[in-house]
Amino acid sequence: MSNSQPTGSQGPWWIPANKNGKANLITRANAILLAFVAGLVGAIFGASSSGSLFGQSINLSRSSSSIERAPGSVADIAKRVIPSVVSIEASAKNGGSTGTGFVIESNGYILTNNHVIAGAVAAKGTIEVTLNSGQTFTAKVIGRDSSYDLAVLKIATTGLTALQFGDSDQVAVGDSVIAIGSPLGLSGTVTLGIISAKNRAVTAGESGNDNSFINALQTDAAINPGNSGGPLVDSTGAVIGVNSAIATLGSSFGSQSGSIGLGFAIPINQARKTADQLIKNGKATYPVIGVSIDMKYEGDGAMIAKTDNAILPGGPAALAGLKPGDIITKFEGRTILSSEELIVAIRSKNVGDKVVLTYTRNSVSATATLILQAGK
Repeated sequence: MSNSQPTGSQGPWWIPANKNGKANLITRANAILLAFVAGLVGAIFGASSSGSLFGQSINLSRSSSSIERAPGSVADIAKRVIPSVVSIEASAKNGGSTGTGFVIESNGYILTNNHVIAGAVAAKGTIEVTLNSGQTFTAKVIGRDSSYDLAVLKIATTGLTALQFGDSDQVAVGDSVIAIGSPLGLSGTVTLGIISAKNRAVTAGESGNDNSFINALQTDAAINPGNSGGPLVDSTGAVIGVNSAIATLGSSFGSQSGSIGLGFAIPINQARKTADQLIKNGKATYPVIGVSIDMKYEGDGAMIAKTDNAILPGGPAALAGLKPGDIITKFEGRTILSSEELIVAIRSKNVGDKVVLTYTRNSVSATATLILQAGK
């Protein structure tokens, strides 16, 4: 920038000019008077909130209000929940992944998604857990299950604050929820939304041989890569789901890979049951009806494969009289529209549960009662 002054009738902008274009000169007397006035004004506005001027009482307003964060507000819930949420970095020679987890027992047990750590486990890599306080620990895998996409880790510390479990069966569409996690490595990120739907059949997994079938809670709370394994909490701060998957737009929609308002969480009732099994046994069981499903069937319902080995001998379906080619249309009163919906409906139950399903054979509808067995 040039330091030269502009020419013409107007002087530099910092010198006030009179109507003749000449600088106004201030006399010494005027300068003294102006200094006195300036000091007086400063004394007035620099005074305390109460005092007197020329014998008159003056009161200047001062704001002393503070922001109130009522119990149950988003800020209050976040403050209580964030200390129990951890960041996870799973590393291996051929790469790694990041995700989220949360404390389920004060002596160092942490719940997360299996897909967050699966690669590191397979490659015999390392898993690092960072607490909200900044402390980092090397984690041990207590157990993991690809069927439910869940894993339990253990770190060598005690005195942690475990999150409270809610009841995902009591969740209603429209309930407010908060997702907390480490999207793109940004730990402690909080997003707000609602439950958009329940019982969504979602398939997740790292490969075709390692798919998880989730009877998911759908939410519009922003969930992005790195949120996996983090808690979805209700308006009391209780965990109702484990954030696990997001829907993305295909190439015809621009291939957007971030949140588009379609996030999915494993219901906590299922996650808690699986976590208990992993802690006690190192593995989890899941219920089956003893059939092979034709995953390529495109009609409504779920078709039992038309193969000789589609029905497990002595299994629940065999004992109930089901046959290859039967199309299952309802499970416990829930309409089944696809193979995935049947699988997640079955896996939402417990081994030993008695269930009723409706099926069609040669366009004739019938019902059958089965007792679910443990899958192998």
